[in-house]
Amino acid sequence: MYLFIFTLLFVVFQYVNSKKILEEYESKISTYEEKVSTLEQNLVDNQEMIAQLEERTFNMAQFSLEDSDAAMTYFEDQGYRISDLVPFIKDQLYETNFAERDNHPIVPYAPMTDGKMMIDAIRILNHKWIIANFSDGKYWGELLISYEITAEKELKFELIKSFLYVSNI
Repeated sequence: MYLFIFTLLFVVFQYVNSKKILEEYESKISTYEEKVSTLEQNLVDNQEMIAQLEERTFNMAQFSLEDSDAAMTYFEDQGYRISDLVPFIKDQLYETNFAERDNHPIVPYAPMTDGKMMIDAIRILNHKWIIANFSDGKYWGELLISYEITAEKELKFELIKSFLYVSNI
């Protein structure tokens, strides 16, 4: 009789313990399923973002000297190496920032702060045009610049169009 009661208690104990373990595993499984679902959604979102960035990169490459075969061929036919020419053009354009405060050779706007108008960023579009940002620290704008390398290997810049953003501050 004691053996029967002991066996019954042991079986009940095993049942309750197994049930708790099973519930704990089911809880963990549901937690992991939620995490997997979240990670799958993040993966889909990241893949969409990667696709958008790839498209954006492709679109940006459409207007870049380094990605324009026609523009590179133009300079290579004249004996220039693109790897040397691009930094040279950018350096020459940045050197215009060392002009007097109110007399920038390319930026047609006078500074409206204590700073001076300086070219911040440059994008060489092709063998003839450059887009550049400029700022005096508070006000900023953009420039469309034409450039040419003369027979004497001098670089000449000509402002085509510019605009200054109006600050609402």
